[in-house]
Amino acid sequence: MMREQWQQAWVGALAWVVAVLMFFPILLIAVTAFKTEQDAYSLSLLFQPTLDSFREVFARSQYLAFVQNSVLVSLGATVLSLVIAIPAAYSMAFFPNKRTQKLLLWMLSTKMMPAVGVLIPIYLMAKQTGLLDSVTGLIIVYTLMNLPIAVWMAFTYFNEVPKEILEAARIDGANAWQEMFHLLLPTTLPGLASTALLLVIFSWNEAFWSLNLSSSNAAPLTVFIASYSNPEGLFWAKLSVASLLAIAPILGLGWVAQKQLVRGMTFGAVK
Repeated sequence: MMREQWQQAWVGALAWVVAVLMFFPILLIAVTAFKTEQDAYSLSLLFQPTLDSFREVFARSQYLAFVQNSVLVSLGATVLSLVIAIPAAYSMAFFPNKRTQKLLLWMLSTKMMPAVGVLIPIYLMAKQTGLLDSVTGLIIVYTLMNLPIAVWMAFTYFNEVPKEILEAARIDGANAWQEMFHLLLPTTLPGLASTALLLVIFSWNEAFWSLNLSSSNAAPLTVFIASYSNPEGLFWAKLSVASLLAIAPILGLGWVAQKQLVRGMTFGAVK
């Protein structure tokens, strides 16, 4: 009993250390945002707080326009990813063939490919189709980026559903669409909800494609942050303000939905 208590104490202490290390950059950004540019280069916590950087950021840029683009791109890419991934995962989970596992591994392997390796062809295709610097273009690219994860997670959740339930539904005359909408989706809703949350987070935080495929019309918050790093130098206070304003919405979403996220990620782990 004593040994188990010591193990729990060590695990708890380690969890706190990891949490503090992960939270420290966010704390540093929040503190720097209230400093002047002169004080921003110092890690000292002794300074006179000011809102000058906030005023300058809001005066210079249309923050809400960047937020709108981030929301549209993140939600659009998430919905489109799920619309494609759910039928694909359903087919591979309940009607597998000898190539199913290879197909899943191939899809996952595309996530390991350096994005810069396909930047030029995707950029040229976006330019020729008129999708460069457009919300629609970013949604399509983000969907392709998130699709392997969405398929894998949906496939895992569908694979946890007992096959006997589907067989009983088929005996009662249910077709594929009825199985999916009246049986599978309600059963795996926690897992699919966590998948949607992860896709939103991935899309919201994506910087490489947004910086290379957008400039003004479709620029999300990642471009908003990068705009404070220019040849004139790094304006750390303003950069911290931009970063804080960009991560605040997604941090709030994660905090509100953390129980649903954990529940979805552990869906099917305990039977």
